[in-house]
Amino acid sequence: MSVPAAYLAVVLIWSTTPLGIVWSSETVSPTLAVLMRMVIAAVLGFILLKLKSMSIPGNRQAMKVYGFSALGIFGGMLFSYMAAAYISSGMMSLIFGLSPVFSGLLAQKILNEAKFSWMRKLAMTVSLFGLALVCMNNLSVSEQSPLGLVFILLAVFFFSLSAVLVKSVKVAIHPMASTVGSLLVSIPLFLLTWLVFDGTLPVEQWQARSLWAILYLGVFGSLIGFVAYYYVLQKLSASTVTLITMMTPVLALTMGAYLNNEAVSVNLIIGAVFVMTGLAIYNWGEKLLPGKRLADTAEE
Repeated sequence: MSVPAAYLAVVLIWSTTPLGIVWSSETVSPTLAVLMRMVIAAVLGFILLKLKSMSIPGNRQAMKVYGFSALGIFGGMLFSYMAAAYISSGMMSLIFGLSPVFSGLLAQKILNEAKFSWMRKLAMTVSLFGLALVCMNNLSVSEQSPLGLVFILLAVFFFSLSAVLVKSVKVAIHPMASTVGSLLVSIPLFLLTWLVFDGTLPVEQWQARSLWAILYLGVFGSLIGFVAYYYVLQKLSASTVTLITMMTPVLALTMGAYLNNEAVSVNLIIGAVFVMTGLAIYNWGEKLLPGKRLADTAEE
């Protein structure tokens, strides 16, 4: 796969994943929908590994990676599916766009990374203000929205925590092997959750759109998208990859409005602009500082 094709694939997959989650949970319970998705991804990934004569490393460091990754897969996905019952797919994508900020805060505590500069603090303030506008808009639209907001914020927290913890492990594992290993660790957790909170198989209630969405998310959202993301991460600069998190919320909001008739109010648009502006400042604002420009020039 070429780098441009992989990059475009990540953008499209990440943009359509929230809507896929909403559709897959329409007639299939959220706990079963996410379980089916992960099983499909794991089975296909395992087959691909065998075809490529690749194995899943089982050393201690690799197991740490699988465990930390499974934390993000299980916590991030489970709460995302639970949130889908209360908030729109566009809003889910918009709030997930804040994951770099969450990761930065967690990295300060876990990895002892430097504290935010005043520029990044400004960026965080702008993004949170935009998030507050979006939340107030949803609170006025639906009485159930507060629960959905809690769920999606928990999903972002677990996703970001997982990313930081994985970063703390020094080990080289092929993206495909890492993906399948993490899925195999997370699937028993999803199975247990489904058994405890649902445990039923009302097949007669399932509709084609939900089943096709589950299949799409299993093949693309949980396997191809993840592998393509790590591929572009290896081939392109971090700033170029970061553009993905800037584009996907806009595309997700648009798709949700046109394909799922999701309401897009003026407050939501204004809030989204603030969130995206804050993310832009967070990712590139420091490069505008005189000291940072001089340091970058010296490194070159």
